[in-house]
Amino acid sequence: MKRLFDLLLAVLAGCVLLVPVLLVAALVRFTSKGPVLYWSDRVGRNNTIFKMPKFRSMQIGTPAVATHLLSNPDAYLTPIGSFLRKSSLDELPQLWSILKGDMSFVGPRPALFNQHDLIELRTQQDVQKLLPGLTGWAQVNGRDELPIPDKVKLDVEYLQRQSLWFDIRILWLTFVKVLRRDGVSH
Repeated sequence: MKRLFDLLLAVLAGCVLLVPVLLVAALVRFTSKGPVLYWSDRVGRNNTIFKMPKFRSMQIGTPAVATHLLSNPDAYLTPIGSFLRKSSLDELPQLWSILKGDMSFVGPRPALFNQHDLIELRTQQDVQKLLPGLTGWAQVNGRDELPIPDKVKLDVEYLQRQSLWFDIRILWLTFVKVLRRDGVSH
């Protein structure tokens, strides 16, 4: 049921968001050198690595680490990078990952391949069994502001409570948070 929900919602969102996606792609292309998309190595279900697309918000050559680990993240942003991140528009290409089956709309956010502490804690709690999500319970409860152990506790809570109605609630809360730009630090 969840996969069917993801597919239907991804196709609908892709149709509705086609013009904004094309507009953002053009803005990325014309405001900085390099490709429109950044393909990030992420940890998926059962700790397998997959390539996750995002609109490129950072300059070419930025180290492949979590943004909070950069000494001065703002120095690496493209001219529209801050706007893309704060509005979450950089996440739109992940609809591809949902259609492909690497991600779901709701689940724990996929860790970077080198976030060993997060991967280890999730594995200890069986969270790695879940398909990662475009959004998740941790995102609507703090996003960038949460320490890793707190994120994992929320991921475990999602693992225990997961249902279609809980996913719909998380999607609604995500929509509200994105409009308010809550919990975004970069």
